[in-house]
Amino acid sequence: MELKWKIKPFEALTVHELYDLLKLRSEIFVVEQNCVYLDIDGKDKKALHLIGEYDDKIVAYVRLFDAGISFDNASIGRVVVDVNYRDRKWGHDLMREAIAAIKSNFGKDKITIGAQLYLKKFYESHGFVQTSEMYLEDDIPHIEMQLN
Repeated sequence: MELKWKIKPFEALTVHELYDLLKLRSEIFVVEQNCVYLDIDGKDKKALHLIGEYDDKIVAYVRLFDAGISFDNASIGRVVVDVNYRDRKWGHDLMREAIAAIKSNFGKDKITIGAQLYLKKFYESHGFVQTSEMYLEDDIPHIEMQLN
């Protein structure tokens, strides 16, 4: 079965969607990665939220930003797939949807991301190239990558 995709600005998210996507982000970025950090960073209100649902459950999610919010270029962030569904390779579907959504919603082709270093090959498979040296963000190695 395929994922059902939704894209919404912050104001259009239901209370249940917001709760579920924040829960998913916390499960992965705080608990799984054992990283204490402030996930609610003030940018959710400026993002488009791309949600992938399976069986009425949010299992894939990403934030999309126009240029000038997170980076000079449009950007993708908080890329997450529920650990129980990663064997389905839905992260690739999520990235294809995210790239297409940046182009259709913001009219941008250049996309910058702050990627966790261990996911470099994953992002390269979607056309991103490394544009910075490794840096630590919340004690996790990251690199900037760009899609032209």
